[in-house]
Amino acid sequence: MIKLLIVDDHFLIREGLKKTLKTEKDIWVVGEVQKGAEACGFILKNECDLIILDINLPDRNGLDVLKDIKTIKPDMHVLMLSVNPEEEFAVRAIKAGASGYITKDRAPEELIKAIRKSISTGRYISEQLAEKLAWDLNTGSSEKLHEKLSDREFQILCQIGSGKSTKEIAANLALGISTVNTYKSRIFKKMNFDSTSQLIRYVVKNNL
Repeated sequence: MIKLLIVDDHFLIREGLKKTLKTEKDIWVVGEVQKGAEACGFILKNECDLIILDINLPDRNGLDVLKDIKTIKPDMHVLMLSVNPEEEFAVRAIKAGASGYITKDRAPEELIKAIRKSISTGRYISEQLAEKLAWDLNTGSSEKLHEKLSDREFQILCQIGSGKSTKEIAANLALGISTVNTYKSRIFKKMNFDSTSQLIRYVVKNNL
C-alpha cells in the first residue's frame, strides 16, 4: 500500500486528486495540507511513502519545501505537481531531489503511473521530457539564459516577471529587501539585462 500526502493550497485540486486515487486499491491518501510548513510537520509525525507537492504554495516555493522534506527524510519520494511547463521546471525539480514532475493538465492515468513508478524505480520522467533531454544531449542544445541561475535567483526572476514589487517578493520568500535587491543585481548581470521591462519580456517569451 502506497501511503500518500497531498500538498496543494487549492481545495478543488485536492478533491480532484482524492477522487482520482480513491479507486486505486494500492494507493491510500493519508493526509492533505495546504502549506509547505504543514507538509514538513506532517511527515515528522506520520508515516508516508510519497508526497504530491504543488510547486506554487502560499507560504513558500515548492522547490524550497522539497529541499526541506529531503533534509528531514532523505528517502521520501516526492512527485512535483504544477501548472508550469514541464520543459522549464522539471529538470530543476529533479536536481533538487524530486522523484518526478507532472503537470496538472495530464490525464489521471498518467498521474497514477507517475506515483507507482516513483515508488518502484525512484524516478518518473514523462516520454515528452525524456525525448527533450535526449534531443538536447544529441544536438548539444545551448543553455538558455535562465538556466544559468540558481534556484533562488530563478524564483525571483519569475516573481519579477509576474509583476511583483521588491517588497512583495521579499515577503513571499521571507527575505530582506536588500537581499532581494542583491539577487536582482545578480540576475541582471548573469542574463545581461539592462532593464526590468527587458526581463519581463524574456519571462513572457519563455513561458516562465
